[in-house]
Amino acid sequence: MTRLSVNINKIATLRNSRGGDNPNLVKVHIRYQDVQDLSNILTTEFNIEGNPKEDKFVALVLAVKPAQVTLVPDVLSQLTSDHGWDTISEQDYLKNVIAKFKNAGIRVSIFVDPDEKMVQAAATTGTDRIELYTEMYAKQFATGNKEAAIAPYITAAALANQLGMGINAGHDLDRFNLPYLIQQIPNIDEVSIGHALISDALYLGLENTIQLYNRALVK
Repeated sequence: MTRLSVNINKIATLRNSRGGDNPNLVKVHIRYQDVQDLSNILTTEFNIEGNPKEDKFVALVLAVKPAQVTLVPDVLSQLTSDHGWDTISEQDYLKNVIAKFKNAGIRVSIFVDPDEKMVQAAATTGTDRIELYTEMYAKQFATGNKEAAIAPYITAAALANQLGMGINAGHDLDRFNLPYLIQQIPNIDEVSIGHALISDALYLGLENTIQLYNRALVK
């Protein structure tokens, strides 16, 4: 069954807009100290997402040792991810940084566009999983063109499995486009959802919203 990964940085964005500690993420993150705080209380699997080209990010992940680290090619000022890694030109770099995390016993996932060349090159980096960047899927799905929307993702997922990599997916997924994604690609290990889930929670409550998303993952 596909697992739901709740991206809580949207809650942190709300807190950071006013400073202080409201909403408190430990009670319901994302400054570096938030990761340390969460690591002490979480009973679910912990995934840390960020750009490994920041030395302090690498040091933080190695210190906390989460179950998974997801590597994204975002710059520091970027509001949200907008592309996957160029796994061809960045191949040597990714091999080195992925090895650091795997040597520490941390599962590694890297953000990848649904491009066969990028998926093929990702397999040479040593990553355990790829996270398919699903913005293009979400945009086309919203126009009603769901078959065209899913086609490149089906191909990319099949290739990833053939090459021995697990599959995560994330970006602009919501409780409306999620069921079709899972129906068409049932071997997705995990979906990462933040913006839509937290937005729904404003109307429906966080606990109820998470239950709705888990239901959407039932094939």
